[in-house]
Amino acid sequence: MEGRRYLRCPQCRLTFLSRDQLPDRSQEKQQYDLHENDPDDPGYRRFLDQVAAPLTARLPAGARGLDFGCGPGPALARMLEEAGFTMRLWDPIYADQPAVLADQYDFVTCTEVLEHLHQPEREWARFQTLVAPGGWLAVMTRFLVDDGHFPRWHYRRDPTHVCFWQPHTFEWLARRDGWEVVWLDNPVALLRRGKAGQRQGAPAEAATA
Repeated sequence: MEGRRYLRCPQCRLTFLSRDQLPDRSQEKQQYDLHENDPDDPGYRRFLDQVAAPLTARLPAGARGLDFGCGPGPALARMLEEAGFTMRLWDPIYADQPAVLADQYDFVTCTEVLEHLHQPEREWARFQTLVAPGGWLAVMTRFLVDDGHFPRWHYRRDPTHVCFWQPHTFEWLARRDGWEVVWLDNPVALLRRGKAGQRQGAPAEAATA
């Protein structure tokens, strides 16, 4: 894990692994298959309720949602279906159904996914088409809040965690693209889409760990 080279966007402060060190799809799947995401596990459901409870409190009855990066055991989707919402699934490994990404939803959930993204700018742009105006994006990822601790941070040591988001990252994107951020306890934030603003690029500065 040492010797990894990270970059940081000087505008949004997203920290990400150098592209030439990204794991390939087979390496990712090997790691993901070790996860125990049992939809019937009460402890796992309590963990996901950090997202489900505040999100469902803000959704109208009958809202349609997408679990983006649902993984092999889409427990959150089941929980939201039990709460009366219609859910669809997408995952590049376990539920690769491109037609799902051509639709638009009242809300999108993205739990323990953002840290795995190899092309975060592309996926953020995708969220802007997946979430209907006025809809919600519910994210769960450990926020990077201490650069000094970054080399020792357990979250960084997962070989599939390649992208680390700061609160400033979400705030910058929200200002640029017309979203509202509702902050909950780390690692959860809810973002409500308004009218999308004009997108712009940013250079990156190097960092190492």
